[in-house]
Amino acid sequence: MIVTRIRPPAAILTARVTVLFADLRGYTGIAESLPAARVVPLLDEFFRTLVTATETNGGTIFHMAGDGMMAGFGMNDASGNGARAALAAGHAMLQGFAPIAARWHSELSIDAGIGVGLHLGEVAVGVLGPPRHKATTLVGDTVNVAARLCGRARAGEVLFSCTVAAALESNAATPGAVVGPTPFLQLPQFELRGRRGPIDIWCVPAPERVAL
Repeated sequence: MIVTRIRPPAAILTARVTVLFADLRGYTGIAESLPAARVVPLLDEFFRTLVTATETNGGTIFHMAGDGMMAGFGMNDASGNGARAALAAGHAMLQGFAPIAARWHSELSIDAGIGVGLHLGEVAVGVLGPPRHKATTLVGDTVNVAARLCGRARAGEVLFSCTVAAALESNAATPGAVVGPTPFLQLPQFELRGRRGPIDIWCVPAPERVAL
């Protein structure tokens, strides 16, 4: 008789958080125009900016790869959503990267920027991957919507969903309290690729959006 001990499946934690995606715009052109070894320190500088903004505002980084990052806000937040912290982090990323992008343009003649997407909702916190390569990550529709919003954001812009906007309003957070004089704009509804039905979108806009 052979007895095999089977471990019970680990409980899956769910939480209501704000998911942030950020990526580097212009990366394909940078990688094409510069030697690979020259790209590495640029990416390191870019990710340091994102990490500093995330950690300063109490976020948790779940994934960094290529030219993008995913983070969650509100994991340990009494308000249960992290919307204000995530928006502050996204704005800090734009502010922190602006002088870096200007220097890259001056010294290397390359154009770069950051696009940020935020969405608030329920996620599952999962530990995925084969043995010795497991990683904790966030899973669910909330993650997908945040990623799609990041993809639609212009360089220098934060796009956030109506759930984030509603959480900010319920927390009595005014635009000035979060990002100073930078205006919020409500945009026409977006249809996000692969998702049924449009959703309401708000943004901390890039300068060219403000000019429209």
